[in-house]
Amino acid sequence: MPPIAVPEKLKPFWQAFSSQWNGDADARFYEAFYFCDNEQDAEELGQLVLAGTKRATASLLMAHEAEGKPLPEVGALSIVTNWSGEPLCVIETTRVDIVPFDQVTAEFAATEGEGDKSLAYWREGHWRFFSRECQQLGLEPSSDMLVVCERFQVVYPHVDRTAC
Repeated sequence: MPPIAVPEKLKPFWQAFSSQWNGDADARFYEAFYFCDNEQDAEELGQLVLAGTKRATASLLMAHEAEGKPLPEVGALSIVTNWSGEPLCVIETTRVDIVPFDQVTAEFAATEGEGDKSLAYWREGHWRFFSRECQQLGLEPSSDMLVVCERFQVVYPHVDRTAC
C-alpha cells in the first residue's frame, strides 16, 4: 500500500513538526482526523487530547475493513484536527489492541478520558456512536463486534506562533 499523503492544507504544520522529528516522519504518517461525527464532540475531544486527559481512541474493525483503511500501528503518526480541519497536534500510536466491544476494560475507558472516565460511560457513548457507524455500513452492532483500541501520546502540540 502506498504511503498516505498529508492533506495539502496541513502540509505547513506537518513540515514544522517533521523538521523537529528525529527520523522520517513522512514514512510514519497514518492519517489526519478529528474525533467523532459531530462538531461539538470533535472540539471537546480535541481539547481533551491537548490537555493530556484523552490518551486513547477506539474504532470499529469492521469500519476499517469496509473502508479498506489499514489499522494503526505502533509508531504511526497522525494529525488531530478540530472540526474545521485546523491542526491541534500530532500524536504517535503507542499500543493497539483489538477486543470485542463487551471486553473493553475500565482501564482503557479511563485512558480514553471522556465523560466521567468510567466503563459505563464509555460503553453508553461508544455504543451510540458505533451503532450510527454500523447503520451507515449496513451492519448490525453487537456486543462482540471487534473494537480497535488505540493508545497514543501527543508528540507535537500546535502552538499559535502568531499570538502575543
